[in-house]
Amino acid sequence: MAALFRPFSPPPAAKASQFNFSDSSNPPFSFPKTHHPSSRKSFSKIQSSKFGNFLDLKPESKPEFFDFDLPKFDPSSRSRLDVIIIGTGPAGLRLAEQVSSYGIKVCCVDPSPLSMWPNNYGVWVDEFESLNLENCLDKTWPMACVHVDDNKTKYLDRPYGRVSRKKLKTLFLERCLSNGVQFHRAKVWKIQHQEFESSILCDDGNELKASLVVDASGFASSFIEYEKPRNHGYQIAHGILAEVEEHPFDLDKMLLMDWRNSHLGNEPYLRTSNSKFPTFLYAMPFDSNLVFLEETSLVSRPVLSYIEVKKRMVARLRHLGIRVKRIIEDEKCLIPMGGPLPRIPQSVMAIGGTSGVVHPSTGYMVARTMALAPILAEAIAECLGSTRMIRGQPLYHKAWNGLWPIERRCVREFYSFGMETLLKLDLDGSRRFFDAFFDLDPYYWHGFLSSRLSLRELALLSLSLFGRASFPSRFDIVTKCPLPLVKLMGNLALEAA
Repeated sequence: MAALFRPFSPPPAAKASQFNFSDSSNPPFSFPKTHHPSSRKSFSKIQSSKFGNFLDLKPESKPEFFDFDLPKFDPSSRSRLDVIIIGTGPAGLRLAEQVSSYGIKVCCVDPSPLSMWPNNYGVWVDEFESLNLENCLDKTWPMACVHVDDNKTKYLDRPYGRVSRKKLKTLFLERCLSNGVQFHRAKVWKIQHQEFESSILCDDGNELKASLVVDASGFASSFIEYEKPRNHGYQIAHGILAEVEEHPFDLDKMLLMDWRNSHLGNEPYLRTSNSKFPTFLYAMPFDSNLVFLEETSLVSRPVLSYIEVKKRMVARLRHLGIRVKRIIEDEKCLIPMGGPLPRIPQSVMAIGGTSGVVHPSTGYMVARTMALAPILAEAIAECLGSTRMIRGQPLYHKAWNGLWPIERRCVREFYSFGMETLLKLDLDGSRRFFDAFFDLDPYYWHGFLSSRLSLRELALLSLSLFGRASFPSRFDIVTKCPLPLVKLMGNLALEAA
């Protein structure tokens, strides 16, 4: 449930921050107000650890670029485009190759379209298999595990994989080139609209025009409009792909969550803050000396201090006896979760982080975006791929409602209810919740994490979860969920109206 994106580049990369998805090569979301629960005293103790402070080590990875001769769009030609896609991250390139397969003229605009994506992505293997993208996984584990506490571990019989950024981006670029997609290297400053056409103004002084502009530039975009306050929860994490002297993890299992806190026994300040605003460890072991490690706050509001997350990670690795010899890559992950959907419809379409498709309860997004892009592409093709050329408001309405039909909006409200519930749980409450959650029928917890349950199935999941929960967990649900539940029912009523 946690992180679905973590860092690393070959040799083994790691999953891109557990719930991290930046959809372009631009830096992601800027940091909101943070919560600083602990004091400096605990950090001085950590620094004196006999294992040293791995935070002093510098990542050794260098920027990587793809060797493609991209066809450049010539703004002086004044040739008409059908679709402009801002951003060449996973969401942007996936949509570009899908839309262009209908013979629609597409141009991708990005200041660095050939740079390696900055994050790595982790997915459940069955998700990529259903999309025929399993060849883009370069490491898989036959099962995952969750350490609920020092005395209980859950073993999850569901294979997990790390996405090869190189393979996936290469595949999408090859398809784009085969379909005639063009590229323009620039940053978009402004978008303007007329009745049947939109134009973008770039930092190189050029203006490009198309029937539809799609924003796939990630969470930090300012081009998408909202009608409600953006009251996100935030997932924050610090991850490293590291060469270590040794580690305690089984090579045939990836560690999805480690909620144990025994590493904070000698850190009273950190232990107190962790009991209120818990973090867990996520680990992907590649061999006996290479491992991806990430300390993650599943969701908080306001966001937990990044420094606090790193302090806890240092204490945990020291306790596990993990001595870091060198850091190949590191990752700072911040993912806005939940909050309102963009205004539907509006003149700029969106896909990826800025479109609201991030799982509000987990932060998972990549596999879901890969699955939704063909659906959005089909909706666009029904308007721009026909001889009738449906443009303007009918096009915007078709595209937005193709991505967010009423049923999908209602399901998202339920997931947001899950996030609001998780926000109210302390360490003990989080442990009890996941203990019961992973005891559910695999159909339900698989479907929940992969965003493929219907509203009815989510209701059945909730009843089953309540029935399996311990008495203290039921007490948490009864006492802490009334307000989120009232909000859920109100939002469902508004969506159905």
